[in-house]
Amino acid sequence: MKLFKLQPEIHRFDKFSEFVDEFSVGKKDVVIVNNSIYEEFIKKLDLKSIFISPKKYGSGEPSDEIINKVLDEAGNFEFDRVIAIGGGAVMDIAKFLVLDNVKDSLDVFERKIEFKKTKEFIAIPTTCGTGSEVTSYSVAEIKSKNTKMGIGIYEFLPDYAILIPELLKNIPYKFFAFSSLDALVHAAESFVSPKSNPYTDLFAEKAIELILKGYKQLSENGREHYSEIIETFLIGSNYAGIAFGNTGVGAVHALSYPLGGKYHVAHGECNYEFFTPVFKKYTEISPKGKINKFNELIISILDLNKDADVYEELEKLLNHIWEKKKLNTFGMKEDEILKFTESVIEKQQRLLGNNYVHLEKEIIENIYGDLF
Repeated sequence: MKLFKLQPEIHRFDKFSEFVDEFSVGKKDVVIVNNSIYEEFIKKLDLKSIFISPKKYGSGEPSDEIINKVLDEAGNFEFDRVIAIGGGAVMDIAKFLVLDNVKDSLDVFERKIEFKKTKEFIAIPTTCGTGSEVTSYSVAEIKSKNTKMGIGIYEFLPDYAILIPELLKNIPYKFFAFSSLDALVHAAESFVSPKSNPYTDLFAEKAIELILKGYKQLSENGREHYSEIIETFLIGSNYAGIAFGNTGVGAVHALSYPLGGKYHVAHGECNYEFFTPVFKKYTEISPKGKINKFNELIISILDLNKDADVYEELEKLLNHIWEKKKLNTFGMKEDEILKFTESVIEKQQRLLGNNYVHLEKEIIENIYGDLF
């Protein structure tokens, strides 16, 4: 049984210019990057590379329509390498450019074509959440289906993951909060996954520890100090990516997809909504399994009394980072409690199959209802 794989070679640089020099970035590279990062860190270097900004085709989370337009633009150029500089959205889009002869990204999500990787891929995160620089996954909103779909294939694994803390120093607080919460969920879902093992647990545990201890610092010193300890979260996100890249994620992500797809709620915020409710259900259903070790880990990191209500205390800390909202505040309607439940069961079996324990339809519906 396969236990663990780490594909990308991981590098760290203090400055973006150091990466450019060591990797000889030039005219045969297509760089997928949004304008804000380009203007602040890249423009002054006067590189001769091909630059494509996905934001010209739409903002927010990636969609199959945006991916297709980026594919069309890239098709006008000859290039040997794909360099993705950005958050999970940029990386999820860029991964399609490494494949040969892709015209419609939906064909990839639905596995209708043969996958052939023809380009080297370098991934440079500018947020501290997705861990996409070390995973084979891409997730996008599928406009025609009004939901999100994800796919994980070997060809999407980057060849190099580059960590440059400089690129995260000015990240807006909202993006820091959503992305780091996303990383925490990745690590937590990896830890309780049926596919978890001693190797993935090393990375998942350390990611959880780094992120929660970082949150404790912000709780004590003020959350405006997040940029001072941003490298802690960058590394934590990277560890979480390594962990869930080997185990996958489960119900938290599955329940988040209909909300994100319908109401364009940020992926990290969606996962945050369902994180503790799903894990509470896991604890109720099978309290003596791996979930017990997870709860003990949280008690240790947060320095709680062993009889403390783990999820109440965890919620207090997480709400200091970002206040959780009711689902109706995003625009969700009451009749969508059942619709979302049915959508999850119909379309997210890939994720539900990776749950710590099976969640019946009634339980999923109750989670939506309680959060509504």
